[in-house]
Amino acid sequence: MHVRPLDGIRVLDLTNVLAGPYCSYQLMLMGAEVVKIERPGQGDLARNLGPDAALNKDGVGASFLAQNAGKSSLELDLKDTADRALFERLLSGADVLLENFRAGVLERMGYGAERLAQLNERLVYCSISGFGQDGPMSDAPAYDQIVQGLTGMMSITGTPETAPQRVGFPVCDTTGGLMAAFAISAALLHRERTGRGSRLDVSMLEASLSTMGWAVSNYLVSGIPPEPLSDQNPTAAPSGTFQALDGPLNIAANQQRQFEALCRLAGAPELITDDRFGEREQRKIHREELNAALNEALSSRPAADWERELNAAGVPAARVLTVPQALEQPQLTHRNFITRLSHPRRPGRPLHVVGNGVLIDGEAFVPTSPPPLLGEHNAQREEIANRWANAATAAAGEAAAS
Repeated sequence: MHVRPLDGIRVLDLTNVLAGPYCSYQLMLMGAEVVKIERPGQGDLARNLGPDAALNKDGVGASFLAQNAGKSSLELDLKDTADRALFERLLSGADVLLENFRAGVLERMGYGAERLAQLNERLVYCSISGFGQDGPMSDAPAYDQIVQGLTGMMSITGTPETAPQRVGFPVCDTTGGLMAAFAISAALLHRERTGRGSRLDVSMLEASLSTMGWAVSNYLVSGIPPEPLSDQNPTAAPSGTFQALDGPLNIAANQQRQFEALCRLAGAPELITDDRFGEREQRKIHREELNAALNEALSSRPAADWERELNAAGVPAARVLTVPQALEQPQLTHRNFITRLSHPRRPGRPLHVVGNGVLIDGEAFVPTSPPPLLGEHNAQREEIANRWANAATAAAGEAAAS
């Protein structure tokens, strides 16, 4: 196995539910040691979330299991003097502190940015919140759906009749977590160059808006607001979901040559010379008529046949899969995307978790241990604190010598 890029990096993780845990999971996959600090007797709220009520009752809900493999769990009460002392020892040896409290909560607990810098001047301190650490919305509570609504993404999801609709997974939480993992990695590189830590302030609202691509940038440039178009691509036609004999089929014939190849393969070459469809902008104007004609032609054969033939002709096409079907694709097995671990509460029941889709020098980095039980590593708290402190002292010495 290759050395992982973040091997030796120590992350103190105070986060709950999804955005923060998703961030620290990405850091763990890249090699970081992540110690999760949880409230005694309660732990991460996600331990009680998920579709399996029995797992929720056991404190290992599916929502927790999905994002916390490869981490350690310590129970600490930051209102307790002894636990605060241990927490500060961990802080002094950490490379990264990650939290997703509401803005100002950690400062009110006595750990504002200045205090953290006193404890560890090389610390990369990252806060993930709905709206950022300052500004008129900084104190507002934020869940994924709230942020989805405030970004405008719900207003362009669905059809003109059904919008606004929620995206079918917590896209703003995961986007915030991914942006935080990127920022932390960049800050660690900056520290290597300067010897200084950083204060990172990640806004889920802004991170999500930044990933909305043309929906945002086209409006900023053109002043024309985007509209809900269901499963259609607003920039091209035919580009969207069509109906084959046995189910839906995505086709993205975004280029003229792809459109013409699609028409010929579908047995409708007359569409190429039709005045309504001959040019890109005309096709967008007459999208509904074009889609109706293509749906009639495509309904004669199964989606898998069209997928194979259209792709061979250079026209991007694929069946629309369910989540179970998506996870069964041989491509994912080939790239080692899904890892099987032992279940932390039920040894006879396998646990499957996903990677991040990144290969480094041909290798997919995967978790090497299952998600921890609440407080599973409490007995090792002193050993962890001492090891982290020694490692930090050594790293500071090396930095000073260079």
